[in-house]
Amino acid sequence: MADHHISRGRGPSQRQLRVGELIRRRLSELLARDELHDPDLGRLSITVGEVALSPDLRHATVHVMPLGGAELPVALAALERNRSTLRRLLGRTLALKSTPDLRFRADETFDRMDATRRLLADEKVRRDVSAGDRQDD
Repeated sequence: MADHHISRGRGPSQRQLRVGELIRRRLSELLARDELHDPDLGRLSITVGEVALSPDLRHATVHVMPLGGAELPVALAALERNRSTLRRLLGRTLALKSTPDLRFRADETFDRMDATRRLLADEKVRRDVSAGDRQDD
């Protein structure tokens, strides 16, 4: 399935970013307050890292990660079970023409940061970076 938030080489619009941030904040609040009464969601602390919207604002990809990351499959399954309820609760509080369909995905930001740290810690990479710094002088 194609990523709906990418539009022909351009990044997301200001509106996509603004609405995505509104949805991210509200979902974070809903999950923190345990408004869904789902035992799995009630015992997990889930971080909503980013919400990426399609250009038409009809689809929202919600990037999430439970604290520690160990129970990611449980968190994704629980969010999927409660998708329609979350969408309905969002629709009540956000002033949007229509509430986007929600898709939940693992937030891989931390994994990418760790991979970058490992790469930068590599002796060959550090040597190449310092050689590049000397050339810039």
